[in-house]
Amino acid sequence: MKVAALLSGGKDSLHAASLLENWGWTVEELITLEPSEPDAWMFHTPNLRWVPLLAQAWKKRLRRVPVEGTGEEAELEALEIALEPLKKAGLKGVCAGAVGSSYQWARLHRVAHDLGLSVFAPLWRVDPARVVEEEISSGLDIRIAHVATEALGPELLGQRLDEKVLGTLRERSRSIREFNLAGEGGEYETFVIGAPFFRGRISVLSSHVETRGSASTWVIDGARWTR
Repeated sequence: MKVAALLSGGKDSLHAASLLENWGWTVEELITLEPSEPDAWMFHTPNLRWVPLLAQAWKKRLRRVPVEGTGEEAELEALEIALEPLKKAGLKGVCAGAVGSSYQWARLHRVAHDLGLSVFAPLWRVDPARVVEEEISSGLDIRIAHVATEALGPELLGQRLDEKVLGTLRERSRSIREFNLAGEGGEYETFVIGAPFFRGRISVLSSHVETRGSASTWVIDGARWTR
């Protein structure tokens, strides 16, 4: 079965797409929605400019779709524009890395249904801790790119999300303030720089941290794909 996959550069969208390929499906195309505002309603925004390097490393075609304007309606319109060509191209639907956000789930399904497409979300309603454990054990090199909860500070930014850091997340969720361990509520976001199925990896050459209110972001300034 041939599908497209929404790809933000974060762990969940990439892992979900790779699972479908492990099941024998073909991810024919990657699609990145690019909001003009950092606090998008539906879409991941940290380090979107570097997603083409992930597509290059995976040897997948990438289509970048800008979100013209701000707010929910602008994002839904961009999503419709992104998905509309799929059926004509012979693709059955779109893969998403949704884990537990009913807001995203409902809106993605509504747009896809109106276009006659299916939504494939292999991580949907899986226990968040299990999702992260499987992503780590799969060999993804996941970096924490954004934190937005009092339980997580900027000292975590740029760190690899491995078993040790996952242990830190568990402990802070218990002792400071409970949050979704997969970051599904926006408590943290990630960017993947390496995977076993990549033909090479992403080398981060320079970066800095930006803080806005209670949230901090690891901004990659320079990066390249290396074999």
